[in-house]
Amino acid sequence: MARYKGPVCRLCRREGMKLFLKGTKCFSDKCPVEKRNFAPGQHGKDRKAKIVGYGLQLREKQKAKRIYFTLEKQFRNYFEKAARAKGVTGEKLLQQLERRLDNVVYRLGFAISRRQARQLVRHGHVAVNGRKVNIPSYQVAVGEEIAVRDNSKKMIVLETSKEFTSHQPAVNWLEVDRDNYKGRVTALPKREDINLPVNEQLIVELYSK
Repeated sequence: MARYKGPVCRLCRREGMKLFLKGTKCFSDKCPVEKRNFAPGQHGKDRKAKIVGYGLQLREKQKAKRIYFTLEKQFRNYFEKAARAKGVTGEKLLQQLERRLDNVVYRLGFAISRRQARQLVRHGHVAVNGRKVNIPSYQVAVGEEIAVRDNSKKMIVLETSKEFTSHQPAVNWLEVDRDNYKGRVTALPKREDINLPVNEQLIVELYSK
């Protein structure tokens, strides 16, 4: 499956803000956004152009894609499905992204970043309703239980993630049992539950042209 394999800190620098793609590094002095808060590339330090119109819409779309680690074709499919659904298109788009299995694993606190959560899923450490699922884009439904498989619970990365996320409150649409590394989707995420620096209406405007 195609995926971005380059340095993720460049993505944060390109957007001019922390997208929290590297877990603990994002909270340390080693974060490149803290040290070099300008766009990557030879002329990144000199480019201070004001972004308006199409450029602003494009940057919002790129931010959302990079936060959830999706490529263009997959992201476009999410939008088209959201546009066909009843309700506010932008909110429906974010709902789909939030219900990706890798994102749910991250929101439950089993990983310190979405990238790490994606790896846990791809390596077969996660089960949905007792069955192994290794597809990061799997859409988790209301009522489904997500758990780390028994043979994987002693992994050091899980203990580190548990310690790192122990002080963070659980999101409203998930029920979490951190001690047993499992959780359940209790409702669809609402816009106020999705704390992201993304203006989804600009994405809708971009794709609606």
